[in-house]
Amino acid sequence: MAESAGYPKFQLGRPRYDQTCFLGRLRHFVDIINPTTLFVSEKQLIECVKLLDDFKHGTLPFGVSDMQLWEAQKIKQAIIHPDTGEKIFMPFRMSGYVPFGTPIVVGLLLPNQTVVSTIFWQWLNQSHNACVNYSNRNASKPTPTSKFLQGYVGAVTSAVSLAVGLNLLIQKSNCLNPATRMIIQRLVPFPAVASANICNVGLMRHNELSEGIDVLDENGNLVGSSKIAAKHAIMETAFTRVVLPMPIFVLPPIVMSYLEKLPLLQTNRRLLLPIHSLVCLTTFSLSLPLAISLFPQMSQIEVSQLEPEIAMATNSKVVTYNKGL
Repeated sequence: MAESAGYPKFQLGRPRYDQTCFLGRLRHFVDIINPTTLFVSEKQLIECVKLLDDFKHGTLPFGVSDMQLWEAQKIKQAIIHPDTGEKIFMPFRMSGYVPFGTPIVVGLLLPNQTVVSTIFWQWLNQSHNACVNYSNRNASKPTPTSKFLQGYVGAVTSAVSLAVGLNLLIQKSNCLNPATRMIIQRLVPFPAVASANICNVGLMRHNELSEGIDVLDENGNLVGSSKIAAKHAIMETAFTRVVLPMPIFVLPPIVMSYLEKLPLLQTNRRLLLPIHSLVCLTTFSLSLPLAISLFPQMSQIEVSQLEPEIAMATNSKVVTYNKGL
């Protein structure tokens, strides 16, 4: 195997960057959510999977570099689910979260929302989130369709109820001047989306709490299924789903409230939507890798914290589980 300058020695199934520190996780997830992987052809994907299989079985062609192997693994991780081995539908991959989610964010943050438009954008946002959560879940155990539908309905109901309720409350408030009311109304999507995201993750992945998720030893061997590990995985994912919308739904309204006062935008109102969209896209692009880098995807937990049967099944002090994204 050929050496590649600037690339560490390739390790199959292991991240290229150190996952014990935030910067390493950030660099790893910037690779995973790179939108360019959306344009990888079926032929390229098959070639990447074959290259990794050849490495695994010791039949790697001469001259293949570490750089090629790391690139192949990046593409596979961005497109194929680690538990099911199946392709994730493009709009629901983490690499598609920003391109497909930004138009929804723009819609949620549009000023002067009516009750109907609020319901529509909240429904669309939680529908997209539900599909992303389901597609990137820990899938070591099968999830019934009924559980997916329950989670979907619960998330949409909580988001719409909170957003509509807060909007009506603000509109009936007489102590706010019009400018303040406008800014507060623009901030309404954040508490609605954040609370609904918690419901979305919890309800969409509730089956993991009752069935448990697979935990692996340091050699990648299955030790057993743990409900405690499932609880940790869901709590970590839910926390990232609260952190993620914070800058996305707080910064653009504040930035736009200042930009709208500029003479250029006062005289060219048609520029408001494209500038608003650009602000949302920039914020979303920066927020996503920062939020999902809070925890490694393949998280570790001490065996002493898990069920007794897990401790009896392995000599390892620490086991690994797929947190999901």
